[in-house]
Amino acid sequence: MKKSSLKPELSADIFKHIYPLSQSSFKQMENIFEVSKIEKNELFVHAGQKNQSEYVILQGYCRSFLLSPDGEEITLAFYKQHDVISPHIIRTKNNVSLLNFQALTELELIQFDSEKFLSLMISNLEIRDFGNTILKNELFRKTEKEIALASHTAKERLIRFREEFAMLENLIPHPIIASYLGITNVSLSRLRADTKNS
Repeated sequence: MKKSSLKPELSADIFKHIYPLSQSSFKQMENIFEVSKIEKNELFVHAGQKNQSEYVILQGYCRSFLLSPDGEEITLAFYKQHDVISPHIIRTKNNVSLLNFQALTELELIQFDSEKFLSLMISNLEIRDFGNTILKNELFRKTEKEIALASHTAKERLIRFREEFAMLENLIPHPIIASYLGITNVSLSRLRADTKNS
């Protein structure tokens, strides 16, 4: 992970799809921001290691994943431009990461200390509402994923994936997508052939 001393021009607009932060509140947050550049395929958060950061994607795609008891990578979520990666409070225990996060393309991130962000949430109601909205959105995303795995067909899950992450299907290895959809790579190949022909 390379940290950049030059911050790109940022504005509250990068969060407008999450919560309409005022520019003054955004400036308070910007004071704790660092910008990092991640190489494609690099793991920038490791399960079992200390991590006290929050992350926002400026450019690129990444994923969260775990290893099964057999050492198989199970993709849990994908993240794209302007997404806030799963909040620190959800993905860590005692400041130790429960998940791995990997850049799927070259990645540019805003990174900031979770404790400094918590202090801003305590002192600024707007930032508190912003943080709580992120938390609610993440819990809703996890619930949606659980419902899809339990009640949607594999084809429906693939269609939804394409709607949300259209670019990824041609950018990343298909076994990563298959593990996210909860199917085998062979099943994904058949589904892709079926959806092309239909």
